[in-house]
Amino acid sequence: MHGMVTPSILPLRLDGVCFDAGGKRLIDSIDLTLEAGIRSFVIGPNGAGKSLLLRLCHGLIQPTAGRVHWSGESNVRRRQAMVFQRPVLLRRSVLANMVYALSVAGMARAGRKESAMAALERFGLESLADSPARVLSGGEQQRLALARAWILQPEVLFLDEPTSALDVRGIREVEEALTHFHETGTKIVMTSHDLGQARRQADEIVFLHHGRLVEVTPAERFFREPQSAEARAFIRGELLW
Repeated sequence: MHGMVTPSILPLRLDGVCFDAGGKRLIDSIDLTLEAGIRSFVIGPNGAGKSLLLRLCHGLIQPTAGRVHWSGESNVRRRQAMVFQRPVLLRRSVLANMVYALSVAGMARAGRKESAMAALERFGLESLADSPARVLSGGEQQRLALARAWILQPEVLFLDEPTSALDVRGIREVEEALTHFHETGTKIVMTSHDLGQARRQADEIVFLHHGRLVEVTPAERFFREPQSAEARAFIRGELLW
């Protein structure tokens, strides 16, 4: 998908990363390495710091202490993308949202519409190209956000609870899209409150509790044999979201 000759920006390393706000330490001394090729799911109870961790990785906020370090430093911002729980969409058509993303990315005007339509077709949205983006269903809006990320060919895609507001069909469609990203070489880093989804989609579990990294474990092992008391309690439903 990427056809890159430039070095990979992965792995992404967090060294002693802390984040403080309002006099509280919300992310506490996290050391974490995120490797290429595997889908990393960040899970944990409500208030664990999952969304904050993603924002720190993506560069939306800066750590109070410690360092977030990409292996390849060239043009990192353009080689990663983020999809939020509620997509940020422009007040214009579905197609225009896509074309705008390409213009911001610096693509020549001549090829934008054709590329945008190809991405919409890939995500099953071509029939909605002329519809206002903001009247789409929740699942359609999330697929549009994914199509908009896809068109930029990110090496890393961060997703913050992208299916939490969706019905079963919407969840399935987003998961199918994520599988496509994964199969074409994009690194997935995603927060989810849905343990069933994590079992289906994750290769690796990053488990947070009270802003601390408790364990990083292959997904199959995490659900079969969690290494920490907190993770065991969480899987049993004893740690509240």
